[in-house]
Amino acid sequence: MRNRPVRIRILMCGMMIAALCAATPLRSQQQELPKVRIELLTRAISKLPLVIAQDQGLYKKHGLDVEIWMPEPEYPNAITMDIERPEEPDLSIDGGTPMINNLATNARYPKRVILASTDCSVRWHIIGQKGLTRLEDLKGKRLGISNPSAMTSFVSRLLAKRMGWDPVQDISIMSNAQTTDALKENLVDAFVADERYYATALQAGYPILADTSEWNSAIAGNSIRAEESWLRDPKKRDIAKRFIMATLEGMALYHNNRELALDVMKRWHGMDREVSSVLYEAGSGMPKKMYPCYDGIKNTMELFDSNEMRQHQPTDFYDDSIIKELDESGFIDALYR
Repeated sequence: MRNRPVRIRILMCGMMIAALCAATPLRSQQQELPKVRIELLTRAISKLPLVIAQDQGLYKKHGLDVEIWMPEPEYPNAITMDIERPEEPDLSIDGGTPMINNLATNARYPKRVILASTDCSVRWHIIGQKGLTRLEDLKGKRLGISNPSAMTSFVSRLLAKRMGWDPVQDISIMSNAQTTDALKENLVDAFVADERYYATALQAGYPILADTSEWNSAIAGNSIRAEESWLRDPKKRDIAKRFIMATLEGMALYHNNRELALDVMKRWHGMDREVSSVLYEAGSGMPKKMYPCYDGIKNTMELFDSNEMRQHQPTDFYDDSIIKELDESGFIDALYR
């Protein structure tokens, strides 16, 4: 009987050691989150839900260590990312239209699919030189876009179609000219402006020739895109799912908390209150459920028709299984209750 306390103490020590050994891998697992490399190709308003998710720690909340590369800001005093653009990002964030065009024209472009989208409607503006008053004034003149595969190019083609113009003979489409500076330098007579340049054009007093949101046209806008081969790995698919969950929460914060969104724009983009307020309102139509832009994909294929494009079906360009799973589970609806 005298040995019983000794046995109990030994047994308790053994249990404590076992508990510590069991807990150590758990702590290590919690600290070593999967590293996810993201390229975010512009700082447009359609990408702000992702920036909000990073700013508010939502990716870490969902068990990911996310590193986001983005271009240098257009405005001073903004947060800059001191990292190199990843050569092979896990997820790429940019327009579905450029992705589809690249897949149809660039033999070496990574085979990507759209998993979720934050922007499915044409809603940019066409800004003209001072003295121009209507779209008809642009016939025979120069219209600035970013590049031939971009969403701005989609708008230029849509404009030509609506006006009954030949996009080669009746108007000059000029690349690398999608900013207010292109007007100031007289490089173009008008340009297709996203929300950032629309806000600055308003401040500078340039005329708004068209609000394309009034055209009620679908576009394959900003999207979360992944390579098909990467997505086939179940572990990578789980990473994509958690990334989308965090982004959906970022989208909910955008819609539910205007002041937070404006604060993030100020810190991450360096925008003043006037510009960021215009941008916020422009982004108010972003979809809460973030399904791929089905109609926008079809429109892109039609406007950029080619022999290679005709080898594809719209379903070749998206995988909506994750967003459907999250929607059907009630996860998205719960963010807005």
